[in-house]
Amino acid sequence: MNLKTTLPVLAGLALISLAPTAFAADKAGVACTTPPAMHCSGADCQGALIGETGNTTVGGRKFFLDYPCDLKPDEKVVFILNIHGAGSIGNWQRHYFPAMDYKEKYRLVIATPTAATTATMGPGGPDVRMWQPAADDAHLQTITDLVLEQFGRQNIKSFWLAGHSQGGMTSHRIVCSDYFKGKVDGLLSLSGGRIGQAPIVPGFGPPQADGTPPPARPRSFGEGPPQACDFSHIYETGEREIVSLPETSPWAAKYACAPRVRRPDVIDEKAGWVYDTARSTYPVWGLKARPGTAQVFVYPKCQDDRLVADVVRLDKGHTEGLEPKITEELIQMIVAAPGGKAARGG
Repeated sequence: MNLKTTLPVLAGLALISLAPTAFAADKAGVACTTPPAMHCSGADCQGALIGETGNTTVGGRKFFLDYPCDLKPDEKVVFILNIHGAGSIGNWQRHYFPAMDYKEKYRLVIATPTAATTATMGPGGPDVRMWQPAADDAHLQTITDLVLEQFGRQNIKSFWLAGHSQGGMTSHRIVCSDYFKGKVDGLLSLSGGRIGQAPIVPGFGPPQADGTPPPARPRSFGEGPPQACDFSHIYETGEREIVSLPETSPWAAKYACAPRVRRPDVIDEKAGWVYDTARSTYPVWGLKARPGTAQVFVYPKCQDDRLVADVVRLDKGHTEGLEPKITEELIQMIVAAPGGKAARGG
C-alpha cells in the first residue's frame, strides 16, 4: 500500500508531554513522557509532527520507544514491536495502532521503527518506503535486543509483533525465523494477512490519480512459508477490504480450539488518530477516520491457552486509524494471552 500523506511544515508545533516521573530511569536515552512525546492531536496528525521518525537511535537509525513512566524496578511488561506498512512511517504507525495511549494502564513497552529504503510496490507500482530483508531484518533484531537489555529479558511477560499491511506481511515472514521464533509469543496482523486467508476484494488498493477506484484484479496478502513455530494470532481488518471472513481457521485447528464464538461488538464513539489524507476517496482503501463498530470472534479452549481471534471493523477500509476502544480490546487480548518465550531465554 501507499500512504504518502501531505506533510506541510507547521510552525511552532507543541509536543504533548509531561515531565518524567521519579520512578523509571530513562531507557535507551528516552526521557519518558505521558502523554507520549510527539503525540499528534487533531490537525497536527496531518502535519509535520506525524513525519517524525523517532525519539531515540540505535545503529544510526531513529525509532520510537514508549514505555510506562511509573515503571518499577523488575516490573513485568508486555513488549510490542509495531511495524508500519509500505509507504508509511514510524509515527504514522504509532498513531494508526496507538498502543502508546495504553502504556501505563497495561504496562506496555512499544518500539516503532521506520523502514530504511524504498522499493517498487508490485508490477508497475510506485516506489514506496517498505520493509526489505537485507535492509531491515537486522535492524528489527537490534531494536529487540536493545529492549530486552534495557528492560530486562526476565521482565518481558510477552512479546508481540504488530504489523499493518506490508508490516503484517513482514511480521508473518519473520515470526518463525531463527532469531524471532524463540522470542515472539504472538502476532497481531493489522490488515496484513490472515493464517487461513481472508480473500481481498478484487478492487483493493489506493484510488488512481483522478480519484477513481483501481482496476479490479485478484489480490491477496501472502502468508509466507508455512509457520513452523508456536504463537498466538489475531487478525484485524476493515470490512471493506475483504470479500468475507472465513468461519474456520487452520491456526485454530492446529491448537484444537473450539468453534469460534462472537463476543459483544465493540462500539467506538471516537475516531482514530490518522487516515490517508491524500486519498480518502475510495472506501476499500479507507475514508476519513471516524467512529465505528467492530465485530470480535475468538476461538476458545485452545491448547496451551493460545489465543486465536479475528476482528472486523465494519464499514472501514485499509487506512483508517484504529479507534480507541477497539485498540484497547486488542491490547486486552494481547495482555491476557500466554507469553514468556523471551524470559525463558529464547
